[in-house]
Amino acid sequence: MNAAASASGASVPIEVDDIQSGALHPRPMPYVGRFVFLRVDDRHAGRSLLRRLLPAVEGGFASVDPSRDAWVAVAFTYQGLRALGVPQESLDSFPRAFRQGMAARADLIGDVGESAPAHWEAPFGTGEVHIALSALSPDAARLEKALERARVACQDTPGVQVIWRQEVRQLPTGRTTFGFRDGISHPNIEGLGLPGSNPREAPIKAGEFLLGYPDETGNLPPMPSPEVLGRNGTYVAVRKIHTKVAAWRRYLRANTSSAQEEALLAAKMVGRWPSGAPLTLTPEHDDPELGADPQRNNDFLYRENDDRGFRCPAGAHIRRTNPRDSAIIGDARMHRLIRRGTSYGPPLPEGVLDDDGADRGLVGVFIGAHLERQFEFIKAEWVNDGNFIGFPGEKDPVAGHHGGTGSVTIPDKPIRRRLQNLPSFVVTRGGEYCFVPGLRALRWLAALEG
Repeated sequence: MNAAASASGASVPIEVDDIQSGALHPRPMPYVGRFVFLRVDDRHAGRSLLRRLLPAVEGGFASVDPSRDAWVAVAFTYQGLRALGVPQESLDSFPRAFRQGMAARADLIGDVGESAPAHWEAPFGTGEVHIALSALSPDAARLEKALERARVACQDTPGVQVIWRQEVRQLPTGRTTFGFRDGISHPNIEGLGLPGSNPREAPIKAGEFLLGYPDETGNLPPMPSPEVLGRNGTYVAVRKIHTKVAAWRRYLRANTSSAQEEALLAAKMVGRWPSGAPLTLTPEHDDPELGADPQRNNDFLYRENDDRGFRCPAGAHIRRTNPRDSAIIGDARMHRLIRRGTSYGPPLPEGVLDDDGADRGLVGVFIGAHLERQFEFIKAEWVNDGNFIGFPGEKDPVAGHHGGTGSVTIPDKPIRRRLQNLPSFVVTRGGEYCFVPGLRALRWLAALEG
């Protein structure tokens, strides 16, 4: 086992083999996957299902080469833990945000207007989502093999109903529906044995991502009781996000006079070129070779390379959601997340500017040990407000809720440019807060009595 150094210098062993593989693995490339939501109508049936699922859920790093692996992860909402019969004392020990659920926190995190829970796709936000299964694999054959045991377990367990499923896969372009390479960044988690994607990032304490270990404050994050339930667990925010690709393209076209300007404006709003090459390292043009090189495409800092944002604006999507060493209000290391975005739906054909009515977007999974000061803080303060970078009221140009009245500032010489009347380019179709227990905790849940 690897060890993480606590703030006091003591060595704290990370129990890697007890942590669900799905909470550790970077997303494979290419990938196919599936998300499945279950409702537990009978607590005894729910526990029986868990006992059947346990052999399908692996711990630690199941493969030396993550790109050759496939895995299943299981998580629970607060209502799901209650449906399984977890004692009220344990339920009360979970953090407030998790107990309330994402729908109840919608105003705080910017899910308003057309993204409000009243418009969400069922069963999101209804309280009926109890268990969330996810599976990712490099190809369909391995995905089906990984899911077979889970499928049989569900079929053989009356009293547990499948109420939602979503297929996800890497698009043929290898990019998101907006046309940008994704899945580039992964934090450097101290003691885990999995290198981060940015060689300049100092290791982040394991307790920022896993319960039972010191976090960046030097303390143990609050952990649900009993210890067997909380230790080696983590929280995930699962979100289905519809992308308005045609609106994105129309806005870029309306605010530029050439294809070259259009590509640059899109990159300024995202912070990277479509290939994944960061503006900080190549500000004038895309560099596909750089974008495809995992040793270089994340090897940069902002204060060192672009303090004033002339290359990558302070308000660009990737700089907002991970400011790195930027001079901002607050400590960026206290708000790091593991992010996994997976695409769903067909791509909008290249050059099409009219919406074809298809549902397309991403299912995002955001992993961390502190829902409020990680996911919720990033959404409320960094995505939907610009005060921390000196632009109060300005929101993330890509992920923020604008409603046709948004703006974004792009530093330039001799005078900065300020774009107005931004529409919202993404719409929340639903979301849930889930708890991903360790393997011992899964066995504890399966063995509950009463």
